[in-house]
Amino acid sequence: MLSGELRSGYTRFQRQRYVKDCQTYQRLAVRGNRPDALVISCCDSRVTPEVIFDTGPGELFVMRNIANIVPPFELGGQYHGTSAVLDFAVRRLEVRHIIVLGHSDCGGVRAYAEDADGLSNGEFIGPWLNLIGSAEQSKRGEQHDGCAHDLRPVELQSIRNSLDNLLTFPWIAARVSEGLLYLHGAHFDVGSGALSVLNVVSDEFEPLLESVEFSE
Repeated sequence: MLSGELRSGYTRFQRQRYVKDCQTYQRLAVRGNRPDALVISCCDSRVTPEVIFDTGPGELFVMRNIANIVPPFELGGQYHGTSAVLDFAVRRLEVRHIIVLGHSDCGGVRAYAEDADGLSNGEFIGPWLNLIGSAEQSKRGEQHDGCAHDLRPVELQSIRNSLDNLLTFPWIAARVSEGLLYLHGAHFDVGSGALSVLNVVSDEFEPLLESVEFSE
């Protein structure tokens, strides 16, 4: 049985949000699934693409996995969850944008960079996190002012790696070259809410907006 919090949440959805957006849901039921963008995000419960981009139902096609990793194109093995999502989103839904969305304090990146609690030795998580391995060794968890490891360089490099891996899929590379598909890298800071976007010219992540000050 669902927990009390989830039951209460669904009750609020049904009685408040659905009532407000019922025509949207009914229209989407007829129109079908036609999002303009695919977001590849981390499973981290603090990072919700629909909230970050303030989107409504039907606007985003979202795929979440540990550390928002895109593996390179390959046809071996038996299960390709992320690749299957890409196949469906690009070739069936014909999305126009793919956003690889990383975030601060990523547990998956920390496990890779620091081998936290031996997590990277897990049966499934270890091989998966090793896909981060092409990130530059020099950018692994540098020390700053005696504080905890700074994971941001690895997080950002992992986003770049995923963008590079996207282009190993022939049907993605073809659409990008034809101007039918655009790839984006973004990094969300959980504490500040700041979103940085990769500038493909400078290869640097730049704030999407100027910082916003909040009064207490």
